[in-house]
Amino acid sequence: MEKTDNWLTQRLSGATFIALLLGVVLWLGFSIGLRPLTLPDEGRYVGVAWEMLRAHNLSVPLLDGLPYFHKPPLFYWLTAFSLKLFGLHEWSARLASVSAAALVVLALWLFVRRHRGSSVATATAIVLTTQPFFFAGAQFANLDMLVASLIGLTILAAAEAVLRAEQGRPYRSMLAAAYAMAALGVLAKGLIGMVLPGAVLLGWLLARGRFASVRYLLWWPALLLFFALGLPWFWSMQQKFSGFFDYFIVYHHFKRFAESGFNNPKPLWFYVPVVLLLCAPWSPWCWRALKRSYWSDPVQGDLRRLMGVWLLVILVFFSLPSSKLVGYIFPLLPPFAFLIAEPFAEWMQQGDGKTARRSFVVSTVIAMIVCIGAVVAVSRHEGGSAKPLAGRMAAAFQPADEVVMLDKFQFDLAFYLPMPRPAVVVSNWTDPELPRRDNWRKELFDAGRFDPLAQQQVLLTPAQWRTSLCRPRTHAVWVWASPAAAAAFPFLASQPAFARDGDITVWSLPAGFVPPAPTCQG
Repeated sequence: MEKTDNWLTQRLSGATFIALLLGVVLWLGFSIGLRPLTLPDEGRYVGVAWEMLRAHNLSVPLLDGLPYFHKPPLFYWLTAFSLKLFGLHEWSARLASVSAAALVVLALWLFVRRHRGSSVATATAIVLTTQPFFFAGAQFANLDMLVASLIGLTILAAAEAVLRAEQGRPYRSMLAAAYAMAALGVLAKGLIGMVLPGAVLLGWLLARGRFASVRYLLWWPALLLFFALGLPWFWSMQQKFSGFFDYFIVYHHFKRFAESGFNNPKPLWFYVPVVLLLCAPWSPWCWRALKRSYWSDPVQGDLRRLMGVWLLVILVFFSLPSSKLVGYIFPLLPPFAFLIAEPFAEWMQQGDGKTARRSFVVSTVIAMIVCIGAVVAVSRHEGGSAKPLAGRMAAAFQPADEVVMLDKFQFDLAFYLPMPRPAVVVSNWTDPELPRRDNWRKELFDAGRFDPLAQQQVLLTPAQWRTSLCRPRTHAVWVWASPAAAAAFPFLASQPAFARDGDITVWSLPAGFVPPAPTCQG
């Protein structure tokens, strides 16, 4: 039974819940505007959201004006809404991730508070929000934190529904919420939005020896809600683009999972040291949850088994593919936080309270220092961002002007300039090896297959661009290139550079510019 004078918290009221909400949001979001968008991920995903907003087309994700179906649209919708509401800022671009992280923290707190008490719930929230890994994910504008949050919300809502049903209490509203969260998870990242929560819940029921309770998870109105929320966008895209299902489902879900040759191949054990390292200083405290006695407790066993199965299913699932990106493993951070915090809270209540409290406070302070230090360190490096050059271009750039990128696609330029139309990207688009390489060229090449007409306008070979440039134009052409890419077009050497930053040079070719005769004659 929890001590009423526990140092961590007393019984929390509605006002305290609001204070917790504000504290979580402020902590996770205070520094989201201090650094430029990170490349390539943040530039890519925020750029897609901005292009959808610019094109007044929120149904089709667009990468340089081309249909981009690597991921479903939920993150793009949320980010486009934020950009529309607050303007083109780094902090508004990252608001979807911060909001998703705050939601899963509060949902976990409510769930643990109901089944384990206020002290354990508050300790879990503190551990989760100050894990450097979770903190960083909350400040990163890509899909990983959003899908991790929705997976967590689905698991918590469905588990709550099962526990209520087993107690003979009303549960279907919670079950409907679980199905709604699963549908949003599918709209955030695809099939894993329902597959992973389903695997966790089935594993939990098996671990409890109560698999018959699976019947509480099957309710046809909730299933209809799932399809009503999750299916229309996919159906609409298949109607507009005949190869959509094959590309999005077969290729991106099954082939990428089963095959090698994609980005970032890592060994099977890769995520174990990643989690332990990036969750320090909290991760060493997980040793208390490794004791046999911890799992044999008859009172708290159900909750602990849920968290243990949740962690293991996520870890095993994402360890199997050859390609491993760090953010994939975010969904296991909530149960990992619980398995650290609950034994810690028990230590504070039943053991040497003074030592336990001191250890918890010291770990919290160190974790916060690590989080803030990481933000400061990252904010000092722009990492190839388009922001410096885009700021210099903005004063002279006109809405009718054209941007041309030579053998490079600068994902964040459309956001920082901002560009009123897609850039022309010049590269060897006839290379037969291009479809087999997992890089930015393949992303644009694949996107162009869904809109051949737009592809012909924005994806040009060097010869096509020379031909195009040899026709006089009424607008300026801004050329964005590295020295190596520019060397293929000797006439650029005779033109004064508009600006330089790092390895990138920008030229502004004025209206009416035509390259010297040898170029056009050739």
